[in-house]
Amino acid sequence: MRLPLHLAVDQVKNQVRNSLKGQKRYPYVLMLEPLYTCNLACLGCSTERHTGKLKDRMSLEDCLAAVDESGAPTVSICGGEPTIYPELKELLDGIIERKRHIYLCTNALLLDTKVFGKIDPHKRLTINVHLDGMKETHDFVCNREGVFDKAIEGLKEAIKLGYHTTINMTIFKETKVDEIEEVCEFVSGLGVHGILMSPGYQYESVERDMFLTRQDIQTKFQRIIEISSKYRLTSTPMFLEFAAGMRDYPCSPWSTVTRTPLGWKGPCYLIGKRYYDTWDEFWNGVDWEYWESRKDPLCRNCAMHSGFEASVVRNLHRSPKDMVRIAAWHVLG
Repeated sequence: MRLPLHLAVDQVKNQVRNSLKGQKRYPYVLMLEPLYTCNLACLGCSTERHTGKLKDRMSLEDCLAAVDESGAPTVSICGGEPTIYPELKELLDGIIERKRHIYLCTNALLLDTKVFGKIDPHKRLTINVHLDGMKETHDFVCNREGVFDKAIEGLKEAIKLGYHTTINMTIFKETKVDEIEEVCEFVSGLGVHGILMSPGYQYESVERDMFLTRQDIQTKFQRIIEISSKYRLTSTPMFLEFAAGMRDYPCSPWSTVTRTPLGWKGPCYLIGKRYYDTWDEFWNGVDWEYWESRKDPLCRNCAMHSGFEASVVRNLHRSPKDMVRIAAWHVLG
């Protein structure tokens, strides 16, 4: 299957459960940022992740409370660099005990000292390595030489030790489609279990002109569709078609909720208009209809999977053909 069976089943259960309750909006994924501290200062990352102090991290209790409050079946642990989080093992154990699936999003620089030999492989744990190109490109984006080699070393060891592994590739203006395919072929040869692609988002605090316009996104993703059947992409075919300008969706900003050291981030993972102290203030305080409409200027060039993969799922019932395609994509992946 394209995704681990238990993950696919848990997502379906989540949808059925909320549909039976008559819920129109509910989280699919919790983006948990237990700290802003990072050991890199990547060019395309928002500046708070370059300057976060470890003492300002979320407590273990607050992290697990966020898992419970959101109810999302999948928890993506990011940051910052989550392998720096001192209570990482206890956090993973607590999330697994709650029968949630975890994507540990990492630059892989500390896997050998913080994960291997300390945190065992588990069916509910995926190590998701940030990889934005081959050596020259990835080191450039990460603003440090040697990062690509270290990441690949970590990927190889994770696969060898039996961890479920994926990569996350952000597409920037400079990213060439030929290199995208080169990355896909390279990591597939290593044995990674999945490849997620998404266009980069223009954070307000990032001054460098490296992000894509809507036309840039569509041009690159039209080419990505051409190679998508050759590799184990975890981006759905419908999302790729949306990014390529072949279909349209409203945003689903509530599908990927974000808890950070500053509180619940609203309206979405990418846009921090306000941080809320409590779940209820966040969930009831964001104008979801406005942000679904994509009419805000901050949404102009956004085609991130965090906002639109759930929109794909929400609209499947409108097209029997799409339902068959997504089922085949899952099963035959």
